[in-house]
Amino acid sequence: MRIGQWDILEFSRDAAHVSPPWPEGYWPAKDKEADEAAWNESVEAFRRDLEAIKRLVADPATDLFAPIEHGDGQTILREALLVADHNAYHLGVLVTLKRILASQ
Repeated sequence: MRIGQWDILEFSRDAAHVSPPWPEGYWPAKDKEADEAAWNESVEAFRRDLEAIKRLVADPATDLFAPIEHGDGQTILREALLVADHNAYHLGVLVTLKRILASQ
């Protein structure tokens, strides 16, 4: 969720942004162990980027319907809806996993 959201945000606001390679660039390295500090850092990065997206959408200077100059017809509105859809899907997966684990 964090990496996908970050990628969409950066694409929306930075013409020089280069997306990570698909699909390996959207997942943490398999050999990297995550501890509580890494989890907390990931959650904070997710929240910061989400706030940045919200600010971008709420900014009166942002034309939600104008094509992004460096894109292929995408708009800020489309990218914001993509973030919402992506996050909703994965949040649903996380809630389902939590319920499954809690019932064990």
